[in-house]
Amino acid sequence: MDVFLVKAGQFLLSLSILIVLHEMGHFLMARAFKTRVEKFYLFFDPWFSIFKKRIGDTTYGIGWLPLGGYVKISGMIDESMDKEQMKQPPKPYEFRSKKAWQRLLIMLGGVMVNFLLALVIYIMVLHVWGEKYVPMENLKYGVMVDSLGQEMGLRDGDRILKVGGEDIERWERIPHDIIVNEAQTLTIERGGEVMQVSIDENIIPTLLKSEFPILPRVPFEIGELREGDPAAKAGIKPGDRIIGLNGEPIRFYDQFKKRMSAWEAGPIQMTLLREKDTVSVSLTPTGGGKIGVYPIINDQYWFEAVEVKYSLLESIPAGIAKGFQTTKSYLKQLQMLLKPKKYKAHESLGGFIKIGSIFPGEWNWQSFWNLTAFLSIILAIMNILPIPALDGGHVMFLLYEIISGKKPGDRFMEYAQMIGLILLLSLLLYANLNDVIGLFNK
Repeated sequence: MDVFLVKAGQFLLSLSILIVLHEMGHFLMARAFKTRVEKFYLFFDPWFSIFKKRIGDTTYGIGWLPLGGYVKISGMIDESMDKEQMKQPPKPYEFRSKKAWQRLLIMLGGVMVNFLLALVIYIMVLHVWGEKYVPMENLKYGVMVDSLGQEMGLRDGDRILKVGGEDIERWERIPHDIIVNEAQTLTIERGGEVMQVSIDENIIPTLLKSEFPILPRVPFEIGELREGDPAAKAGIKPGDRIIGLNGEPIRFYDQFKKRMSAWEAGPIQMTLLREKDTVSVSLTPTGGGKIGVYPIINDQYWFEAVEVKYSLLESIPAGIAKGFQTTKSYLKQLQMLLKPKKYKAHESLGGFIKIGSIFPGEWNWQSFWNLTAFLSIILAIMNILPIPALDGGHVMFLLYEIISGKKPGDRFMEYAQMIGLILLLSLLLYANLNDVIGLFNK
């Protein structure tokens, strides 16, 4: 429960920051062109509000439904579907009375703020915390792979040298370049021999739905134990390193995992290294060879990491570059949704549960701000999509007006808004249903 509350708290705080600043972008741009804003809300408020206060022409409030937020701009056809207002003659302070280029900037205000916010956060994070990563050359034990990794042509102990013919400096680039950049080959070293492994593009849909099947190969040091399971009962402790099973030496976690998965029944003798002492324990695994331990997989625990510090001036270009790289990567991932037969990426689409789960189980400000910057880019891109009811839908119609000189009729805009809302609600329902199904399939 504590982990859930920490994740939920980070998610709600991040979402609140992004929504308020996104709507602030619309609000400030509207005010710049002397356009009246009737409401400024964090979260939606059907039927009632948690809080509201009127200041000047604007009511500021907090709704009870945390699915987003909004500003209600006078004289604009939006999700409020205020048809009565639109029947009245246009007033000078209304959105519909402004020039097309002014309305365009008002609609782009939220997206611009979200994108700039992401850049500012990345700059701040790099300046305050810098970066810490393990160079590929330091992963001296190679990789460990599951059955899917073996299907890709890899074996335990392989050292990955290149992905798609390009040198890889950081481990975290490997999943990205294989899945998002669709690298076709891996250059590996196996037993002192350098060879190439071809990646079948048909495996990408499976990789999208699964945990990535390649991890750094590490010795088996115990990080956590599950109380009441065989390992805890036998006196095994966190920090113990398993080095033998029934007198046969083992060195790596993947070796232990494979031997235990083939274990049929009966007790097993384990040899442990506890600090400088060698300890033997006897225990009987449960079904499937489980003993109730969790290894330390963190590559920065096992291998020497490189720490990069940035001055304020250095962090500015580095943060901007990181923001643009993240945007480019996310656009490529969105393209996968446009090819459902090839990638089946829609099956991996998630809602609030999936988004909330990416936050760490303990409060970490560096992770929080990095994830908030990433979500800010997602919010900017999703809002600029040319779908009615989103900012991008309004932008699409405004560009049409600017180019053609003809303004779409109010009735047309009302129908377009309704269709857009139906599409968005359907997508929201589908994504969150995927989350629920995923919980039951675990």
